[in-house]
Amino acid sequence: MAKKTHPPTHSNTATSLPSTDVTTLDAIVKALYESVSFPPGRQPDYQRLRMLFHPDGSIIPPKTQKNSELVVLDLDSFITRSREFVVTTGLERQGFHEKEVARRTAAFGSMVHILSTYESRHTVKDTTAFERGINSIQLVREVNRWYIVSILWEIERTGHPIPRAFLV
Repeated sequence: MAKKTHPPTHSNTATSLPSTDVTTLDAIVKALYESVSFPPGRQPDYQRLRMLFHPDGSIIPPKTQKNSELVVLDLDSFITRSREFVVTTGLERQGFHEKEVARRTAAFGSMVHILSTYESRHTVKDTTAFERGINSIQLVREVNRWYIVSILWEIERTGHPIPRAFLV
């Protein structure tokens, strides 16, 4: 006899947000980039970002120094740091627009790993990106929706270019 399972009791259920944000992989990745992007004078849409993540999700920013330790943040810690970063770096004044330019996807069952190459600009109209990198996004399908379980990213820099295979 099969074991009876019950849906998890997550606080961020699909009824809390537009169903289009979490029903497909394309939609959740698009919503992710839209939630972290903002025009001058604003901040990221942290409420929308929160709704995309699994309650136990994590965010792992790039290491700031070559030999520094990896920092794994829960979503609340990331949001706190991000609010401060957006103000202290001047991004709140300049704006921030991040968009996906290429993607590689691997899936098995309910788990998916996406390597999403991105470009960052201050506004949608900027012709040149001030930063590029790759987001490693892990997702799981649960209770008829997608959740982001974790994001780890790396920034392109001198001597560490994005491999050509991740730009197409």
